[in-house]
Amino acid sequence: MKIDTELIQKIATLAHLELTEEEVKTFKKDFKEILNTFSILDRIDVKGTKSSFRPLEQKNILREDKIKPSLTQKETLSFTKDHKDGFFIGPKTIE
Repeated sequence: MKIDTELIQKIATLAHLELTEEEVKTFKKDFKEILNTFSILDRIDVKGTKSSFRPLEQKNILREDKIKPSLTQKETLSFTKDHKDGFFIGPKTIE
């Protein structure tokens, strides 16, 4: 891929950035380095490697659900003065 000023300007436009000439030069240099690094990664042989999204195997860390006694609706609503018809009343979010 050819990295030139025109490409950097196009990327900046798509990202809604206004770059100075100095910033364009800096991004051009940095972008070349980034693409060179990825080209090195592209050359690595991974044919025998198992695909994985997580480097460590994940186990089920959630506890088992257990039914326990809880507060009734009336007891729960007794903790607030902002309730009506069995429901909590919160602040208005739509005008």
